[in-house]
Amino acid sequence: MRRALRAARAAGARGEVPVGAVAVRDGAVLATAGNAMERRGDATAHAEMLVLRRVAGIVGGWRLDGVTVYATLEPCPMCAGAMVQARIAACVYGARDPKKGAGDSVYDVLRNPRNNHRIDVTGGIAAGEAGALLQDFFRARR
Repeated sequence: MRRALRAARAAGARGEVPVGAVAVRDGAVLATAGNAMERRGDATAHAEMLVLRRVAGIVGGWRLDGVTVYATLEPCPMCAGAMVQARIAACVYGARDPKKGAGDSVYDVLRNPRNNHRIDVTGGIAAGEAGALLQDFFRARR
């Protein structure tokens, strides 16, 4: 989660919403990313989506069995859906997203029993620090 927080801080310094993500398999970090929506002009350039794309390139396919994604913010429905499609093993996130969280707060995309694949979810890891990054970022924007 520390790496994800560093990626979030770097994204915030670039003017992006400060969210970071890291993908790990077998104890090895495979990819790290921060939000890049503004820089890329791409609504899908969330940190989690970028990490999933990078890992798919590394492993040579879309099935990301055994991968855990660490994200500083609870995934949105788009990112959660991509995680289910990619068949990751687990998602560990920091701050909850009470407006559009799809890990286990507003929606339960990651563990929905109708999915053919369910993901282990752990929330609240470094939630205070992750939440403070977001609060400070948006406070400065207002």
